[in-house]
Amino acid sequence: MDPLVLGVVGFGLLLVFLVLRVPIAFSLGSIAVFCIVIYFSWPEGRDLNLDRGWRASVSVLTSNSYDFIHSFELTMIPLFILLSNVAHVSGITTDIYRAARVWLTRLPGGLAISSVIGCGGFSAITGSSVACAAAMGKICVPEMLRANYGPRLATASVAAGGTLGSLIPPSVPFILYGIFTETPISRLFMAGILPGILTILAFILVILIWVKVSPSEAPAVEEDRMPGERRQAAIAAWPAILLFTIVIGGIYGGLFTATEAAGVSAATAVALGFGLGRMNTSQLFNAAKDTVKQTAMLFLIAFAAKIYVSFISLTGLAPWLVAGIESLELATWLVVALICVVFLILGMFLDPIGILLLTLPFAIPLVESLDLNLIWFGVIVIKLLEIGLITPPVGLNAFVIKSVVGKSISVDTIFAGISRFLVAEIIVLTLLVAFPIISLFLPMTQF
Repeated sequence: MDPLVLGVVGFGLLLVFLVLRVPIAFSLGSIAVFCIVIYFSWPEGRDLNLDRGWRASVSVLTSNSYDFIHSFELTMIPLFILLSNVAHVSGITTDIYRAARVWLTRLPGGLAISSVIGCGGFSAITGSSVACAAAMGKICVPEMLRANYGPRLATASVAAGGTLGSLIPPSVPFILYGIFTETPISRLFMAGILPGILTILAFILVILIWVKVSPSEAPAVEEDRMPGERRQAAIAAWPAILLFTIVIGGIYGGLFTATEAAGVSAATAVALGFGLGRMNTSQLFNAAKDTVKQTAMLFLIAFAAKIYVSFISLTGLAPWLVAGIESLELATWLVVALICVVFLILGMFLDPIGILLLTLPFAIPLVESLDLNLIWFGVIVIKLLEIGLITPPVGLNAFVIKSVVGKSISVDTIFAGISRFLVAEIIVLTLLVAFPIISLFLPMTQF
């Protein structure tokens, strides 16, 4: 069987499975194994022989599995997930939100701005967009609704703010991107900082303009404050700031590798949880149990994706696609624009991890053929995944917020509010594509 035909058929089957909502790990793994067996059982110009194909397939599958499982960089995933869970149960992740709320409540749209900043602080520790939207949604949305904020602003600000977990380090999508592209993860983390800050500023600008045009969406909130409350709130956020400093300061200062920073920050979070009296052994056990579940899920997806990448490599589909695009002699900016459009379309229907692992085998050879920087491209990819989290009809963060508010607010209302933040996201994406220095400045100046 022609390898290219097999590659196209395998890719088409994968898209069908994903549209049918078959779990991404089973979709990637089952189709890759089936197609690899066919590849070796039915070489072009020869008869089908399943026995011969199965023996060859087992050899390829076991060698790839061994290489993947023994990847040292993988160890940082459970460590950062543990950091996330421990910081959450001990209340460290909400300290920055509380501080921002105390300082910004009286500003126009202050609660919404505080929510965005709180999501940024949560993301700087947890690295999970959906977890950020879920946790902050339970805290911020009810509070804004009690203050008579408009339901569109209250829900959309948290849904959009939750996307920051993909971009602000530590980020699980950045880790997976680094592993599959063999790009230094510490530099990817550095590359995400300025785009993350730029996104936060863009979201705040959206809120300020929104409130200026429609003041009724964010009524002024008057609260009696005790003397020194602002100072106390700022001081109370020190555990979150410490954890962020360990991860980013340690990596940027050359004290830790990304993996070492994951271990040190996770251990520090546990120590802070017990030392500050915010966590007991039962909560630690539950955090560890959740870590095992989440890690197993991610590893299963990544393991299946590794097999899928091997299948794509065998068929030569990626080089064929690259050669076809090169033959069109398109301008580099147009190729990048087309890649962005593909990611945006996929983001309307698929989850971020699925999109990442589905597209990398095709996108990376194309990017390398154009001699583009893989760190810069990694930021663009993660930003596109971030946009997908709030893009209808399957914007995950919107549905996470919907689960928080229940029947009181419709999904249509949430998406109506999100549309304003999507405009800001597209503007930020355009700036990141047009000015790579925004992403590359910190990695280039890393000590």
